Amino acid sequence: MSGRAAPFYCPYCGDEDLRPSEEGHGAWECTACSRAFRLSFLGLLAPRTHGRGPEPATGAPAPAPAPADAPAPVSASGEGGTTP
Repeated sequence: MSGRAAPFYCPYCGDEDLRPSEEGHGAWECTACSRAFRLSFLGLLAPRTHGRGPEPATGAPAPAPAPADAPAPVSASGEGGTTP
C-alpha cells in the first residue's frame, strides 16, 4: 500500500480535478473551487458489540426502549392506551 492515497473528489465542490499541494503530506488543491485542504487518517474505530448504529452526535446514549408493562401511547384520535 502506498503512503499517499489520492482522494477522488473535492470535499467542498465535488470536482475531480485535484492536485497534490506543496503544503505537505495529505494536502490537496482543487483547481475548480480554488480551495486547499488536508486529509489524514485518524485510526480505526473499536468494534461495536451491541449491534446498533453509531451513537447520536451529542455523545449521549440512545434512549432506552419502553418497558413491556408501559401503556401504549394514545393516538390523536384518542385510541390506544390500556384496553378494558
